[in-house]
Amino acid sequence: MNKLLLFVLVLGSIKSLSAQYATVPNTAGTTAIKKDSSIIEAWATGIEIQRGYLDINDKSVMLSGSNKVNFGDPSEGLYAAEGNSSNIVSLGDSGIAIVNFASTIYNGVGPDFAVYENGFANDYIELAFVEVSSDGIHYVRFPASSLYQTTTQVGNYDFASCESVNNLAGKYRQGYGTPFDLEELKDSANLDVNAISHIKLVDVIGSITNIGSIDTAGNRINDCYPTPFASGGFDLDAVATMHMNPLRIDENQLNSVSVYPNPTKGNITIHSFNNGEIKLSDLSGTIVFQQEISNHFQIDLSSFSNSILVGTFNDGLNVSHFKIVIEQ
Repeated sequence: MNKLLLFVLVLGSIKSLSAQYATVPNTAGTTAIKKDSSIIEAWATGIEIQRGYLDINDKSVMLSGSNKVNFGDPSEGLYAAEGNSSNIVSLGDSGIAIVNFASTIYNGVGPDFAVYENGFANDYIELAFVEVSSDGIHYVRFPASSLYQTTTQVGNYDFASCESVNNLAGKYRQGYGTPFDLEELKDSANLDVNAISHIKLVDVIGSITNIGSIDTAGNRINDCYPTPFASGGFDLDAVATMHMNPLRIDENQLNSVSVYPNPTKGNITIHSFNNGEIKLSDLSGTIVFQQEISNHFQIDLSSFSNSILVGTFNDGLNVSHFKIVIEQ
């Protein structure tokens, strides 16, 4: 066989083995969810961060006391995705982020949530494992796959191939979320896929040496490494859900404020026993109304028809939480 032809056949075979998953945004075969997609119902509103290392393999740095990344406030990982390189929180090598929503997530048709990173271009990927929990204690990891080559290390600003990875957050560039479908985990022990309360992201250590992370099949995951700076590792922009359960409110929290009629077609009355401040937010976390009130107070919410608002009332001693359902 002609040597050139053999080379072409081998090269094509290698590419086919390393490019079996969804393609880059705005191309046929992509699964990327744009940050302003109409299928998004809500964004994460709570977060806990465990910062990872600048370089988990650099023992001298680790012993110096200045061994953790520190870029971005945890709040930058909440609410709607910004789609840029600045408004993010960095995890660092093996860092962890755990997010939650105003309510739980259920297993609906198609993807149930999406994770947004800040990669600046197609195929510039910084990855994280994704795990979910329905009790905040037991977590189940999505089966992750990486078919990318492990002979040459991907450096700080090198490119890999998003088509070679699956079920790893950070697959897509900034502004486009990597989707996850709870249907894949429906038979998992200690997990209710119709009541997911927490989503955990665990930074992938992209080294092809024995310190690196491995996928479900035992393959090394080759992504940007090392990234020994303040914004190293996976950079979280936001987490969105497409299927959120109706908000469940603890009735014991309503003793200082009442809201009626609820559901409403627009006009509501808020009755409080004490003076205090009321805030109303949409499901993205954006405050749409904020004011000091006393006793009976009326608000016209007709401009928010067919939506749910989340309310808090703070009288200086207690904070009450409630939801308002606005019908058409």
